[in-house]
Amino acid sequence: MSFLPVDKNDMKERGWTQTDFVLVTGDAYVDHPSFGTAIISRLLERFGYKVCILPQPDWRSCDDFKRFGKPRLGFLINSGNVDSMVNNYSVFKHRRKTDIYSPGGKPGRRPDRAVTVYCNRAKEAYPDTPIVIGGLEASLRRLGHYDYWDDKIRRSILLDSRADILIYGMGERAVIEIAEALDSGIDVHDIGWIKGTCVMSRDPGTDGGTTLLPSFDEIKNNKDEYCRSFMTQYKNHDSITAVTLAEQYDEKLYVVQNPPQPPLERDELDDVYGLPYERNYHPMYEKEGGVPAIKEVRFSIISNRGCFGGCAFCALTYHQGRQVRSRSKESIVKEAELLTRFPDFKGYIHDIGGPTANFHGPACEKQLKYGVCADKDCMYPHPCKNMIIDHSEYLDVLRAVRNIPGIKKVFIRSGIRFDYVMADKDKTFMNELCMYHVSGTLKVAPEHVVPEVLRYMRKPDISVFESFSKAFFRINKEIGKKQFMIPYIISSHPGCTLDDAIELALYLKNSGFVPDQVQDFYPTPGTLATCMYYTEKDPFTMKKIYVAKDLKDKKYQRALIHFKKPENRHTVIEALKAAGREDLINELTHGAPEDRGAGKKKIRKGKGR
Repeated sequence: MSFLPVDKNDMKERGWTQTDFVLVTGDAYVDHPSFGTAIISRLLERFGYKVCILPQPDWRSCDDFKRFGKPRLGFLINSGNVDSMVNNYSVFKHRRKTDIYSPGGKPGRRPDRAVTVYCNRAKEAYPDTPIVIGGLEASLRRLGHYDYWDDKIRRSILLDSRADILIYGMGERAVIEIAEALDSGIDVHDIGWIKGTCVMSRDPGTDGGTTLLPSFDEIKNNKDEYCRSFMTQYKNHDSITAVTLAEQYDEKLYVVQNPPQPPLERDELDDVYGLPYERNYHPMYEKEGGVPAIKEVRFSIISNRGCFGGCAFCALTYHQGRQVRSRSKESIVKEAELLTRFPDFKGYIHDIGGPTANFHGPACEKQLKYGVCADKDCMYPHPCKNMIIDHSEYLDVLRAVRNIPGIKKVFIRSGIRFDYVMADKDKTFMNELCMYHVSGTLKVAPEHVVPEVLRYMRKPDISVFESFSKAFFRINKEIGKKQFMIPYIISSHPGCTLDDAIELALYLKNSGFVPDQVQDFYPTPGTLATCMYYTEKDPFTMKKIYVAKDLKDKKYQRALIHFKKPENRHTVIEALKAAGREDLINELTHGAPEDRGAGKKKIRKGKGR
């Protein structure tokens, strides 16, 4: 095994005079299957294509884009594992001080709107070379979308980047089909049929079953039309039921979104994750301290893809889809055995999971034939009666891995859906989770406690979390372990008022939970919650909802969650006065005794609904 070429000398060592593809990425080069760049490049290599990696190029001129000479087939461009704007800016639009995907964690190695910047430099270097864009930034910006940083509707990234083809979702099948088409001599402008791609077209094909979305001008000028467009896209994420969508930009130009690719099946996932990755960052970064992002994933194993959880604030539905697929036990065990042979392996597997660790297959049998339901969620407001609720296969994998010689402990650190756990009548998973797979503290995500806010989040009632919590502590007591639970909370989510934030603070105080991480809601392209944030409407009902957009309001809501912190005391008092709840100042800022059940009893709709 060896890293793919990163300069001309590497090409010469391989005896290459020309590369087929130059893969440009906003991340440092990490050859690990948690990085899309690694998967796509290794897969193309597997199919016989020559791929060079251009990580974090100097975008101030096109010189770096000529490093390998003109690629025979084209440029493949992504911003890295995350959207470059999310990577570069906090939710309060401050420049981030670190970048875990860059050498030494230093910021400033990728531009804002990296895909667009890289594409324009590649076009400048070799004007007639095909450009294919992919990854999260391209996928979530494939059609007209609200952009939080500009606070306006931006057009499809295809137009701004001047790329030829956009791959959305998980791109393995699409990139190979594009490579084969280009290799056979087909002009890039004639490659318009591949599933999982978007292209620009003069003919949207409305006579052949294409659904015409509201035009860009319509969604830009009318929030109701934006909601209508979003909901049409929201219902067209499934490879079985989705139709072709088209968005008009002028009289003769459309962005056409082909239906998504089917999810990779088990043998295909096994193949992808069994490719010869180096499983580390390129050694050229060693002198800068390496790449911090490898730390959490180096000894973690991805076991599944997709998520039928349907959380409003998550882009997984828009990117990976709701159809869950998992790897075989044999494939996962083989990877775990490989990890034990690394010199720096200490016996701990940090995670076996994915978007949701305990989803291990399709939600129901009907999905395999008819696709996911367009008008119903699998988990919200409660698990569907048709759902297959079964942890046995995942448990089988966990047991096999923890019995491998050299492995001391297998942790689960990716998300666990506690409502799915509680819906399982067989409590074996919960027992073994507590016994073997918690690293002292289990992190779970109730996100909020107020029923109306949870409805907008499309999360279960807080009583489900409370049942899970009771079971967790009861089991730990029975097995003699002192383990803890920390809830993840989102502040300022669309639909959450200041009164709701106060109710949440009371609940946390009276329950004794101290949130480890509080994420102020971050509007990112592709999520249902971002549509709510921009339009101030629930797109399912078109009813107006409250949205905390004022900076002071957002700071109030965030401070209330960490009301115990001395540095938040002044802000908490301000928030309580603004809400007319001076009666709570002593309780929330000085810890005065109060009715211990008050938090749970007071959960209600906030003012101004």
